[in-house]
Amino acid sequence: MPDRSQHRDGTAEILEQLAELHHIDVSGAHLLHQHSNTAIALPSSGLLVRIAGNPDALEAVTASVAVTRWLAARRYPCVAPADIEPFISAGRVVSLWQLIDVADGPPGNGAELGRLLRQLHDQPKPPFPLATLDDPLRSVARAVDNAAHGLADDDRHWLRHRINQLRQQWTRLTPALPTGLIHGDAHSNNIIRNHSGTALLGDWDHTALGPREWDLIQPHYMKRRFNRHTEQEIADFTTTYGWDVRTWDGFPLLIEIREISGLSPYIRKSNQDEWARDEVTHRLQTLKDADTSTHWHSPPRRQTTA
Repeated sequence: MPDRSQHRDGTAEILEQLAELHHIDVSGAHLLHQHSNTAIALPSSGLLVRIAGNPDALEAVTASVAVTRWLAARRYPCVAPADIEPFISAGRVVSLWQLIDVADGPPGNGAELGRLLRQLHDQPKPPFPLATLDDPLRSVARAVDNAAHGLADDDRHWLRHRINQLRQQWTRLTPALPTGLIHGDAHSNNIIRNHSGTALLGDWDHTALGPREWDLIQPHYMKRRFNRHTEQEIADFTTTYGWDVRTWDGFPLLIEIREISGLSPYIRKSNQDEWARDEVTHRLQTLKDADTSTHWHSPPRRQTTA
């Protein structure tokens, strides 16, 4: 069992609860990654523990479990939840997933992402209630309000003003595609390839009913800010999906909204994480300068034992 003193984020307490209350073997637990969520592999029980970085994420995580369980039953290639429903432990939202035997190699490519989104957008609405993406800036607005010391006053003021502007423009958008089930954060890093070679779509915490265009701008955002895709990969993505979101007049606005919404996990961490605080400052400066060519930084990988 992990040493509680080494895990003040509640990880040790969460693993203890899994062992004691749910009779899950947590021996050999190890951290896979830690950013907006913490992912811990439990190889002895074939499970993955996901701990949400947002303490208010229970509704969203519960929705992600319901949607993926429904999609997996329809043979859609996605990660699959375990039988235990999401719960709160140590003040954190916890969900359990089937552990995937991940193949080594590069992340998913543009063609795979286009195919996965085409298949997803061809699905009907799920036969259960699901939130509508009516305000993609809600999470970042809440993070701004709660960032006690992580934001300078002028940055807080600028962000609040910019969020209000973008919210007003969002309400005036007219989608070109029918609205329906969306992933909400679909990019190549959320594609998981198992050892049989199947590409699975993961990280469903932002799934909702909304404009399909919101899914389609993600690779363009990743290319602009993280140099994550080549022009050929973008072409492959567009061809495989079957429609180019860049031809829609709402495309530039969605990129701007995505850039602001993506600040949420960094702002939440900025009170106690110096790297996150510096990255927020860097990103905000590029946004204030209307600089669309400067790249942003991905969080450093933390390779430690859970």
